[in-house]
Amino acid sequence: MLRASFVPPEPIRRLRDLTRYRATLAAERTREAQRLEKELEDAGIKLSTVATDILGVSGRAMLGALIEGERDVHVLAEMAKARMRPKIPQLVEALRGNFAEHHGFLCRLHLQRIDQLSASILELSTRIEEQMRPFAHQIEQLATLPGVGQTTAEVIIAETGADMTRFATAGHLASWAGVCSGHHESAGKRKSGKTRHGNRWLGAALGTAAMAASRTKDKTYLGARYQRLVPRLGKKKAIVALEHSMLTAVWHMLTHNVDYHDLGGDYFTRRDPERAMRRIVPSNALGFTVRFDPIQAA
Repeated sequence: MLRASFVPPEPIRRLRDLTRYRATLAAERTREAQRLEKELEDAGIKLSTVATDILGVSGRAMLGALIEGERDVHVLAEMAKARMRPKIPQLVEALRGNFAEHHGFLCRLHLQRIDQLSASILELSTRIEEQMRPFAHQIEQLATLPGVGQTTAEVIIAETGADMTRFATAGHLASWAGVCSGHHESAGKRKSGKTRHGNRWLGAALGTAAMAASRTKDKTYLGARYQRLVPRLGKKKAIVALEHSMLTAVWHMLTHNVDYHDLGGDYFTRRDPERAMRRIVPSNALGFTVRFDPIQAA
């Protein structure tokens, strides 16, 4: 079980200070970007409906020109770069609006704030990378887990200290992190399935990683597990289940000093072929009996 009296050593406490502050600034940058988009919407500019990232190279060029006073939508649209070039006709329509000097003033401040936050985040990331050097091997191991990138791996190390001896089992780690569903039963009836409060910094990083892993679909075990759970649990609970699976893998990886071994996107099909076939085509669908015959080897 978790040692309640555990106090992280100073290097881990410093890492937590850095990674938590980086997460705080990243969240603030997201909010500032949302304020920028709201300002554009107020001016009737629908750039986000065409550009995936309005803060990309093309978006920044157009925003900069708008702020400087350019109002010709054709001139603005022509600033599109690379993959945005084919979208010029859509950009022309999206850039039609009533962008006034007032909007330009506020958008300029939003962009300046976003750039300041980005610079601070980069500075923090550089220092975190330096402080993480003693854990380089663990970072590489964690990066083998689908959905886990450099940033998430650094948060896992900072919050757990990479010390799995603190947790008797993977379940204890999941419970501590707050990604283990609560079980409140009385007379055989389950009354609550809410997740417990846990380490919010680790929980947030796991949430981002789980979303990324869920998009791997049938390419990985985690992607297949998500697709399997969504119809029964819904997207939100399926993501929490994925976080639990990922943290279980983390415990085993750091405990036994091994890389992640993916069971494969076809794991559930291999484990129960008949059930997989029933999911593809329901029995007696549309009044027909469906039969599956094995393919003869050539």
